[in-house]
Amino acid sequence: MDLINALTPSSLLKSASNAGSEISRRVWTPSPLPQRPFRVCDHKRNIRKGLMASTLEDLLNKARETLLLSGLVSLVLEEDGTLVETEEFFHILEDNTVLMVLQKGQKWTHSKSISHSFSLSGDKPRNSKDIARITFDVYKLNPRDLFGSLNISATFYGLYSMSCDFKCLGPKKVLREILRVASAIMHGVGHILLGASNYIRRFLDTGDNWGPQVQITNYRY
Repeated sequence: MDLINALTPSSLLKSASNAGSEISRRVWTPSPLPQRPFRVCDHKRNIRKGLMASTLEDLLNKARETLLLSGLVSLVLEEDGTLVETEEFFHILEDNTVLMVLQKGQKWTHSKSISHSFSLSGDKPRNSKDIARITFDVYKLNPRDLFGSLNISATFYGLYSMSCDFKCLGPKKVLREILRVASAIMHGVGHILLGASNYIRRFLDTGDNWGPQVQITNYRY
Protein backbone atom coordinates (compact mmCIF):
# COMPACT_ATOMS: atom_id res chain seq x y z
CA MET A 1 0.00 0.00 0.00
CA ASP A 2 2.88 2.35 0.84
CA LEU A 3 4.48 1.53 -2.48
CA ILE A 4 1.28 2.41 -4.32
CA ASN A 5 1.02 5.73 -2.47
CA ALA A 6 4.62 6.53 -3.33
CA LEU A 7 3.89 5.97 -7.01
CA THR A 8 0.96 8.38 -7.18
CA PRO A 9 1.32 11.32 -9.60
CA SER A 10 1.48 13.89 -6.79
CA SER A 11 4.30 12.03 -5.04
CA LEU A 12 6.26 11.61 -8.26
CA LEU A 13 5.77 15.29 -9.12
CA LYS A 14 6.97 16.34 -5.66
CA SER A 15 10.07 14.12 -5.91
CA ALA A 16 10.89 15.48 -9.36
CA SER A 17 10.44 19.04 -8.12
CA ASN A 18 12.77 18.44 -5.15
CA ALA A 19 15.38 16.84 -7.40
CA GLY A 20 15.17 19.74 -9.85
CA SER A 21 15.56 22.26 -7.03
CA GLU A 22 18.61 20.43 -5.69
CA ILE A 23 20.23 20.30 -9.14
CA SER A 24 19.50 23.99 -9.73
CA ARG A 25 20.96 24.91 -6.37
CA ARG A 26 24.16 22.99 -7.10
CA VAL A 27 24.48 24.38 -10.62
CA TRP A 28 23.72 28.02 -9.87
CA THR A 29 25.57 28.29 -6.54
CA PRO A 30 28.52 30.58 -7.31
CA SER A 31 31.99 29.42 -6.35
CA PRO A 32 33.79 31.53 -3.72
CA LEU A 33 35.86 34.36 -5.14
CA PRO A 34 39.63 34.16 -4.67
CA GLN A 35 41.31 36.25 -2.01
CA ARG A 36 43.49 39.07 -3.40
CA PRO A 37 46.16 41.18 -1.65
CA PHE A 38 45.52 44.86 -0.93
CA ARG A 39 47.16 47.54 1.19
CA VAL A 40 45.21 50.06 3.22
CA CYS A 41 46.23 53.21 5.07
CA ASP A 42 44.54 55.84 7.22
CA HIS A 43 43.83 59.37 5.98
CA LYS A 44 47.15 60.66 7.39
CA ARG A 45 49.14 57.83 5.77
CA ASN A 46 50.73 57.05 9.13
CA ILE A 47 49.49 53.46 9.33
CA ARG A 48 49.79 51.00 6.45
CA LYS A 49 48.53 47.44 6.60
CA GLY A 50 48.36 44.56 4.15
CA LEU A 51 45.32 42.30 3.96
CA MET A 52 43.50 39.81 1.74
CA ALA A 53 39.92 40.30 0.51
CA SER A 54 37.62 38.86 -2.15
CA THR A 55 34.83 41.46 -2.30
CA LEU A 56 34.42 45.15 -1.60
CA GLU A 57 32.35 44.47 1.51
CA ASP A 58 34.97 42.02 2.75
CA LEU A 59 37.68 44.62 2.19
CA LEU A 60 35.71 47.30 4.05
CA ASN A 61 35.15 45.03 7.05
CA LYS A 62 38.77 43.90 7.22
CA ALA A 63 40.09 47.45 6.74
CA ARG A 64 37.85 48.70 9.57
CA GLU A 65 39.01 45.85 11.80
CA THR A 66 42.71 46.20 10.88
CA LEU A 67 42.87 49.97 11.41
CA LEU A 68 40.69 49.78 14.55
CA LEU A 69 37.99 52.04 13.13
CA SER A 70 34.27 52.16 13.87
CA GLY A 71 31.26 53.44 11.99
CA LEU A 72 30.86 53.91 8.27
CA VAL A 73 34.04 54.13 6.21
CA SER A 74 34.79 54.59 2.52
CA LEU A 75 37.68 53.55 0.32
CA VAL A 76 39.55 55.74 -2.17
CA LEU A 77 42.67 55.19 -4.21
CA GLU A 78 45.64 56.48 -2.26
CA GLU A 79 47.36 57.92 -5.34
CA ASP A 80 44.55 60.16 -6.67
CA GLY A 81 41.54 59.87 -4.33
CA THR A 82 39.22 57.99 -6.72
CA LEU A 83 36.25 56.61 -4.77
CA VAL A 84 35.84 52.82 -4.77
CA GLU A 85 32.14 52.15 -4.21
CA THR A 86 31.08 49.43 -6.66
CA GLU A 87 32.00 45.76 -6.97
CA GLU A 88 32.69 46.18 -10.69
CA PHE A 89 35.34 48.83 -10.07
CA PHE A 90 36.74 46.83 -7.16
CA HIS A 91 37.29 43.73 -9.30
CA ILE A 92 39.32 45.60 -11.93
CA LEU A 93 41.79 46.89 -9.33
CA GLU A 94 45.23 45.36 -9.54
CA ASP A 95 46.73 43.29 -6.75
CA ASN A 96 48.57 45.23 -4.03
CA THR A 97 46.60 48.40 -4.82
CA VAL A 98 46.99 50.98 -2.03
CA LEU A 99 43.64 52.22 -0.71
CA MET A 100 42.94 54.96 1.80
CA VAL A 101 40.24 54.40 4.42
CA LEU A 102 38.22 57.53 5.19
CA GLN A 103 35.79 58.03 8.05
CA LYS A 104 32.94 60.52 8.10
CA GLY A 105 34.26 64.06 7.72
CA GLN A 106 37.69 63.00 6.44
CA LYS A 107 38.90 63.92 2.96
CA TRP A 108 41.63 62.67 0.69
CA THR A 109 44.71 64.91 0.42
CA HIS A 110 47.87 64.80 -1.64
CA SER A 111 50.84 63.01 -0.18
CA LYS A 112 53.26 65.31 1.61
CA SER A 113 56.22 63.01 1.16
CA ILE A 114 59.39 64.74 0.04
CA SER A 115 60.88 63.52 -3.22
CA HIS A 116 64.36 64.33 -4.47
CA SER A 117 65.11 64.60 -8.17
CA PHE A 118 68.53 64.75 -9.72
CA SER A 119 69.26 66.23 -13.11
CA LEU A 120 72.49 66.78 -15.01
CA SER A 121 71.15 69.85 -16.80
CA GLY A 122 69.85 71.75 -13.77
CA ASP A 123 66.17 72.70 -13.55
CA LYS A 124 63.61 70.73 -15.51
CA PRO A 125 62.24 72.65 -18.56
CA ARG A 126 58.53 73.39 -18.58
CA ASN A 127 57.86 71.65 -21.91
CA SER A 128 59.78 68.50 -21.01
CA LYS A 129 58.16 65.11 -20.44
CA ASP A 130 59.00 62.44 -17.92
CA ILE A 131 60.71 59.38 -19.38
CA ALA A 132 60.44 57.15 -16.34
CA ARG A 133 59.12 57.44 -12.81
CA ILE A 134 60.06 54.82 -10.22
CA THR A 135 58.50 54.48 -6.78
CA PHE A 136 59.52 52.26 -3.86
CA ASP A 137 57.02 51.13 -1.24
CA VAL A 138 57.93 49.10 1.85
CA TYR A 139 55.07 47.34 3.66
CA LYS A 140 54.24 44.34 5.82
CA LEU A 141 51.59 41.74 5.03
CA ASN A 142 51.89 40.21 8.49
CA PRO A 143 52.88 42.07 11.69
CA ARG A 144 55.09 39.10 12.60
CA ASP A 145 57.20 39.46 9.46
CA LEU A 146 60.83 40.12 10.30
CA PHE A 147 61.44 42.44 7.36
CA GLY A 148 59.03 44.50 5.30
CA SER A 149 58.18 43.52 1.74
CA LEU A 150 59.26 45.80 -1.09
CA ASN A 151 57.14 46.89 -4.05
CA ILE A 152 58.83 48.68 -6.97
CA SER A 153 56.62 50.42 -9.54
CA ALA A 154 57.89 52.04 -12.73
CA THR A 155 56.02 54.15 -15.28
CA PHE A 156 57.57 54.90 -18.68
CA TYR A 157 56.49 57.93 -20.71
CA GLY A 158 53.33 58.07 -18.60
CA LEU A 159 51.80 55.21 -20.61
CA TYR A 160 53.48 51.93 -19.78
CA SER A 161 53.76 50.73 -16.22
CA MET A 162 55.21 47.69 -14.53
CA SER A 163 55.67 46.60 -10.94
CA CYS A 164 57.73 44.04 -9.08
CA ASP A 165 56.89 42.75 -5.62
CA PHE A 166 59.54 41.27 -3.31
CA LYS A 167 57.93 39.48 -0.40
CA CYS A 168 60.12 38.86 2.63
CA LEU A 169 59.76 35.88 4.91
CA GLY A 170 58.73 35.64 8.54
CA PRO A 171 61.27 35.10 11.35
CA LYS A 172 60.85 31.31 11.43
CA LYS A 173 61.39 30.95 7.70
CA VAL A 174 64.38 33.32 7.77
CA LEU A 175 65.92 31.35 10.66
CA ARG A 176 65.27 28.08 8.81
CA GLU A 177 67.02 29.39 5.69
CA ILE A 178 69.99 30.63 7.75
CA LEU A 179 70.34 27.25 9.46
CA ARG A 180 70.11 25.47 6.11
CA VAL A 181 72.91 27.63 4.66
CA ALA A 182 75.03 27.20 7.82
CA SER A 183 74.54 23.42 7.65
CA ALA A 184 75.67 23.34 4.02
CA ILE A 185 78.76 25.45 4.83
CA MET A 186 79.69 23.25 7.81
CA HIS A 187 79.21 20.15 5.67
CA GLY A 188 81.58 21.53 3.04
CA VAL A 189 84.16 22.59 5.65
CA GLY A 190 83.98 19.11 7.16
CA HIS A 191 84.82 17.53 3.80
CA ILE A 192 87.77 19.91 3.39
CA LEU A 193 89.12 19.14 6.87
CA LEU A 194 88.72 15.40 6.32
CA GLY A 195 90.65 15.58 3.04
CA ALA A 196 93.39 17.69 4.66
CA SER A 197 93.65 15.22 7.56
CA ASN A 198 94.13 12.28 5.17
CA TYR A 199 96.75 14.18 3.21
CA ILE A 200 98.71 15.11 6.38
CA ARG A 201 98.58 11.53 7.67
CA ARG A 202 99.84 10.21 4.34
CA PHE A 203 102.62 12.81 4.40
CA LEU A 204 103.70 11.78 7.90
CA ASP A 205 103.62 8.06 7.04
CA THR A 206 105.86 8.52 4.02
CA GLY A 207 108.20 10.92 5.86
CA ASP A 208 109.72 8.09 7.93
CA ASN A 209 111.21 6.51 4.81
CA TRP A 210 113.08 9.64 3.74
CA GLY A 211 116.07 9.13 6.10
CA PRO A 212 119.54 8.18 4.74
CA GLN A 213 119.89 4.51 4.02
CA VAL A 214 123.13 2.89 5.26
CA GLN A 215 124.24 -0.25 3.51
CA ILE A 216 126.59 -2.51 5.50
CA THR A 217 128.80 -4.82 3.50
CA ASN A 218 130.59 -7.70 5.14
CA TYR A 219 134.13 -8.29 3.96
CA ARG A 220 135.93 -11.58 4.45
CA TYR A 221 139.64 -11.74 4.80
